[in-house]
Amino acid sequence: SSKEKPTLGGQRIKTRKRNIAAPLDPSSFSDAIVQIYLDNAGDLELVAKSIESSDLNFSRYGDTFFEVVFIGVRTQPGTIKPEEEGERHPYSLIDCAAQREAILPYVLFIQKTLRRRPFLIKSLENVMRKFLQSLEFFEENERQKLAIFTALAFSQKLSGLPPETVFQPLLKDNLVAKGIVLSFITEFFKEYLKENSLDDLIALLKKGKMEDNLLEFFPSGKRTSEALSEHFTKEGLTSLVEYNSKKMFEVKLKEIKSTLTTMINEEAEISEVTEVVKQQVKDAKFPDIEVVRMLWDVLMEAVQWSGKNQQQNSNSALRQVNAWAGLMNAFCTSGKLELELIYKVQTQCYEDAKLMKLFPEIIRSLYDQDVLAEDTILLWFRKGSNQKGRQSFVKALEPFVKWLEEAEEEE
Repeated sequence: SSKEKPTLGGQRIKTRKRNIAAPLDPSSFSDAIVQIYLDNAGDLELVAKSIESSDLNFSRYGDTFFEVVFIGVRTQPGTIKPEEEGERHPYSLIDCAAQREAILPYVLFIQKTLRRRPFLIKSLENVMRKFLQSLEFFEENERQKLAIFTALAFSQKLSGLPPETVFQPLLKDNLVAKGIVLSFITEFFKEYLKENSLDDLIALLKKGKMEDNLLEFFPSGKRTSEALSEHFTKEGLTSLVEYNSKKMFEVKLKEIKSTLTTMINEEAEISEVTEVVKQQVKDAKFPDIEVVRMLWDVLMEAVQWSGKNQQQNSNSALRQVNAWAGLMNAFCTSGKLELELIYKVQTQCYEDAKLMKLFPEIIRSLYDQDVLAEDTILLWFRKGSNQKGRQSFVKALEPFVKWLEEAEEEE
């Protein structure tokens, strides 16, 4: 009983289990997909069924799959050149006609594939990014097909495809300089707007961080509003021209407002402010009516509305009007513009409770400062077309109008 029990000799070594990676073989995967196309003569419905029932490793070779879909063959690493030794099929996207009816089935085929294998969206992004960055290596009609496909992909809301995947790769300097990007994006806009509104397109551009940068699609020597208007008008995209004009107007308006606000807060001389505003208005080609509206907005925004009661706020507003009447006078150079100023005052007094009771006093002040002529005030009183609060404002202005009419009779 005291003897030791015999034991097995040697030492047991514990090894950590690890995944053994299967060798990469994209060529075989590509050939298998090509064969599916060939077996089904390019019928995308049958191709989709065959792919669904296959046991191919799509999670590993997703990029290769979309390369075969787009150009019919696997590409060489880092390029869009076809793999020379690989099989190829003639039913790819770039082999079809450059028409919506021919390209839409490819979009629906990819959409169906992504619903079954949503993880492939990243591979689609990769391949589209690679092709868009390499547009110069495609023929012109092939670029047109890619543009139509891209437009239809967004129109059909292809599962999870982010707009920045499309727009940002296009901004490569060499592609823009050659005009390739402008041709591509023009074809994209035309196709997308066939079934979608301009608002939809703007929302798409906004997601792609391009709604304010349409000129970046143009070669550097043509990045002007005039060139943009001429190009898109010629292509029948007038709605886009109007949108860009409005956008540019808003940007320039914001700049002028900022300059004017700063000068008012710094209490600059009226003559100096007038000259600066006139120059900016001239450069921006602003309509006179818009200038009058903008001036009034800025003057009222600069009022210190911190009074403890309504009377103090009213006094602040009237002081502002009197102090800057000379500026308004410099731009209200016709009866039409004076009438526009009255409409602007009327609208603001109607919409802003702080100014509701101040309308007659503002009009009287503008008259005393020679900004508004007697004839303009009487025209507004008798025939004004702005209906916002008109009835109450007309009643409030009656004593002043009566005084004007009596003074006119005496003269």
